[in-house]
Parts: sequence; C-alpha cells; structure tokens
Amino acid sequence: MAAPTGATRSNNALVRSLIGGLVTALPVLVIGLLVLNFAPTYYTFLALGAFVNLIVVVGLQVFMGNSNISNLGHSAFVGLGAYGVAILSTPLAMKKLSIPNAPFGFATLELDPVSSALIALLVVGIVALVSGKVISRLSGVAATIVSLALLIIVHSVFLNWTDLFKGNQAFFGIPKVVGLPWMLVFAVLAIVAARLFKDSRWGLQLRASAQSPQAAAALGIDAKKLRLMSWVLSALICGLAGVLYAYFAGTISPKLFYFQMIFNTLAMLILGGMATVTGAVTGVIVLSIGLEFIRSIESGVTVAGIQM
Repeated sequence: MAAPTGATRSNNALVRSLIGGLVTALPVLVIGLLVLNFAPTYYTFLALGAFVNLIVVVGLQVFMGNSNISNLGHSAFVGLGAYGVAILSTPLAMKKLSIPNAPFGFATLELDPVSSALIALLVVGIVALVSGKVISRLSGVAATIVSLALLIIVHSVFLNWTDLFKGNQAFFGIPKVVGLPWMLVFAVLAIVAARLFKDSRWGLQLRASAQSPQAAAALGIDAKKLRLMSWVLSALICGLAGVLYAYFAGTISPKLFYFQMIFNTLAMLILGGMATVTGAVTGVIVLSIGLEFIRSIESGVTVAGIQM
C-alpha cells in the first residue's frame, strides 16, 4: 500500500479540523435552535446578545489563545464594524436626524446592508493591519499596553468626531436585518474559522513561537508575521460581531464598545480557557447562563405562587 502523500495528509488534517470545529459549534447550534423554536421573545433577544459575545470571544481567542499575548483592544474593532455599517446603511431620512453634517458625503450616501458590511470589514482589516504592524513587533506587557492605547484612541474618535459618529449620543435608525438564524450561522462560521486557524500550520507555529521564541527562531519561524496574521483575523471576527450587533439592535453608542465589553468578554475567555476554541465557547455559555440566573434571582423567583 502506498504511503499517504503530503497533500493527502494535509487534506485529512483539514477535514479533522473542520469536523472538530463543527463539533465545537454543536452546543451553540442546539441552544440557538431551541431558543428559535421554543423560547419567548425576551430569551431570543438574550440569545442574540450572547451570540455577539460568543463571536467576540472566539475572535479574541484567535489572537490571545495562540500568541499568549493579552489583548485589551478588541472591542475597538467591534465598534468600528458597528459604526461602519451604521454610517453606510442607515436610511437617508434617518441620517438627516442623526448625522446631517457628516463629512465626505456620508450624509447623502445609503448602501445596502451587505455592501455596507463588506466595506466596514475592509476598514476593520486596514486598521488591524496598521495597528498589527506595531503590536506584532512587541510581546508581553508592551503589546497589551499598545492594544489598550488603540482602544482609547478609537473610543476618543467615536466621542469627539460628532459629525460622523454622533459622539456620546445613540446612533439610531440602523436597519434591523439580522435575526437569530443569521446570527447563529455566523457564530458557527466564526467557531469553525477559529478552529481551522488553531489547527493550521500557522496556528501551530504561532503557539510554538509563544512557548519558546528562541527555538522557534532557530527553526526559521517568523513570529512577527504570524502574530500579524492572527491579529488581523481576530480583528475581522470581532468586526463581524460589531456588524451583526448593529444590524440586530438598530441602535449603538460608544459606551457599548469600551471597558465593559472588554471585561465581560475577557472573563468569558479566561473562565473557559483561552488555549482552545472549545474553552472560549464554554466560557461564553457558562457565564451567559450564570449572569441571567443571577439576574432572575435578583428580581425574585416564584415558588408555589409565592414571590420569594
């Protein structure tokens, strides 16, 4: 029997990784379908928010879990994605109320949701590429501080460029074109993409460079290039989460994409374990259910018709 060729082994590894990603996404798919078919509207809204967090956490895992570098700037990309589609796809009648003085002709520009999403993700990718050129050259605390600086800069732009982003006020009128089915589809795709990257040679080499930089350099592994690659992919997934959030909520504001999102999503990632995509998914599910359980206890529970 002939030995398997390199191409065959590569294809087998790709199939295994793809199956692994789908298996990891299975609990998410089951929860989403249960909510879609049996849950009241309130829980559907909660599920939409949880799936946004899931996509953000999975995106965060792509960089942090493989590079072992803490990232405090990922919500900046979520915000860029959300504001990108808000500026491009909001109907002109609503723009006259929200951003009548928008520069560069944005006040009179209205694109369809798909084109708006693609352009918004392109902007996210460009910002990620530029910022990644700096972060990929750093490691440890220095890289973390730069990622935090990126968050503060982007947040300041949202607040102070009022003609384009409305400042601290809510940006309303965004078309609500994403429901739970589409959110579920993109959540599964994000999980599979993260798993494929983790199991790819780039993911393996990036983790090797994080664990032993000297040995990786001796083997010719370009750690800077790999960090940049994972940073951009992570940013695009986070930007996708922002796009989806804007399209299901219809209203956004800068505070949504600042420290609260950073702490919530980091807690979810750390709780489940950032080394694996499965851990990231588990952390989101556990913390989302736990927070809702605590919230329900706060408002009181009914036992035998008696409000406790």
